[in-house]
Amino acid sequence: MSAASEKLDDWLNKEAVTEDDITAFPLTALAATLDREESGDTVPPLWHWLYFLPVAAMAEVGADGHPKRGGFLPPVPLPRRMWAGGRLTFHAPLKVGERATRTSTIANIEDKTGRSGRLVFVTVQHTIEAGGELKIDEEHDIVYRDAPQEGARPQQPQLAPQGETWRRTIDTDAVLLFRYSALTFNGHRIHYDYPYVTQVEGYPGLIVHGPLIATLLVDLVRRELPDATLQSFAFRALRPTFAGQPFTVCGQPSADGKTIELWAKDHEGYLTMRATAALA
Repeated sequence: MSAASEKLDDWLNKEAVTEDDITAFPLTALAATLDREESGDTVPPLWHWLYFLPVAAMAEVGADGHPKRGGFLPPVPLPRRMWAGGRLTFHAPLKVGERATRTSTIANIEDKTGRSGRLVFVTVQHTIEAGGELKIDEEHDIVYRDAPQEGARPQQPQLAPQGETWRRTIDTDAVLLFRYSALTFNGHRIHYDYPYVTQVEGYPGLIVHGPLIATLLVDLVRRELPDATLQSFAFRALRPTFAGQPFTVCGQPSADGKTIELWAKDHEGYLTMRATAALA
């Protein structure tokens, strides 16, 4: 193990506790952003990402627009940071008016070298409670990457499955990305700063938020099965989705209707995210 990896391991088991009031406005605003009609006082699955937001002073913001590293998250010395995936179990819904507590723990740090260079994977465990009741268990995977190497061959994309039972096409534009960034207080410049994302991080365009795509996958289930209760959800981001072109969220329920295979594909038909939902 390198000295750099050993230093990162100092962050293992680091814990942070955040409290938040579950208010109605973020739900109303996200519903408008997703063109949905929402009623009731419960937080839909994955919409808890509108709460427990990190609020860093401008002096504490890094070059990429995120809070500087080395606070709760380890100081990984790699320039590109992405939400790689996660696994969630929903025990009970959060409700408007509750005071909720999220306990976050650095559960794992894995330092690898791949075809594109060094990769560091950080897994954060979250538990969310309100009124003495466990509401959500979550594992959140973050990947840090090297800057693109000149002349490196891009990874070959994978074509998405075909023959899905459900599908919905989403138009992506700067307004959608702005709204979701604002609702999640996400300053990551890859979602709104075209010169930065193309010239510094080396991507061809603005990147659609991974959590937004995951939310739209779950939203597809909710549109098709409005009375179903989501028990768990796992997702993995496989390829960036770039703004300016539509992408499609797809679903294929199992024969018994208890699980649903979900995926997202870009306008060229390439797989960008894969997920599985289990119903109660």
